[in-house]
Amino acid sequence: MIIKNVPFQVIGVLTSKGQSGFGRDQDDFVIVPISTLQARLTGIAYVQSILISATSPETVPGVIDATERLLRIRHHLTALQADDFSVRNISDVQQVRIATSQTQALLLAGIAVVSLVVGGIGIMNIMLVSVTERTREIGLRMAVGAKGRDILLQFLVEALTLAAVGGVIGIAMGLATAEGASTLAHWPVLISPFSMILGFTSAALVGVVFGFYPAKRAAALDPIVALRYE
Repeated sequence: MIIKNVPFQVIGVLTSKGQSGFGRDQDDFVIVPISTLQARLTGIAYVQSILISATSPETVPGVIDATERLLRIRHHLTALQADDFSVRNISDVQQVRIATSQTQALLLAGIAVVSLVVGGIGIMNIMLVSVTERTREIGLRMAVGAKGRDILLQFLVEALTLAAVGGVIGIAMGLATAEGASTLAHWPVLISPFSMILGFTSAALVGVVFGFYPAKRAAALDPIVALRYE
């Protein structure tokens, strides 16, 4: 193996570990003697980072404190001098990442709610226009025996169908976008069946909720007035 024009002999291969907590690929590392690294590869005569593992989560604060005191002694720092190093606790970094993920999830949920409301308003407007254009049809159906609940059910089914078709199209576009991103960016994509079911159910529920008012308005029409509507 050649690294920066320096020949190395491979004496072993580490087991696969996958990504670390920082999202780095732990299988994309090469381990060489530190003296060779400093003299032949980097030219840096000091150690840039050290990884320390505690025996248990309860001992982490003590390990951090002991590490800081030891580094200050090794760096010959006085009590008045600030640290010329930094000690990071991976659990703190993970907590920040979790908080960031939760914030992003809330943001995406807010966007989804706004999208559903806007889509619901669109469905309601379409159904109101449909009721207005079909007023004579509604009056005719009532005149031949259709009851208010029949008209209500008819328009609720139409609104539900409209929303369900939109949900199916949205799921199809989401799947296509995910597969496209996975192919172009080489990102692993995991599509949860629960998310598809939730998306379709939400779309159907929006159709029923926002389609109820137009359906109720159609069911409340007076047959005589509806037949005379031009």
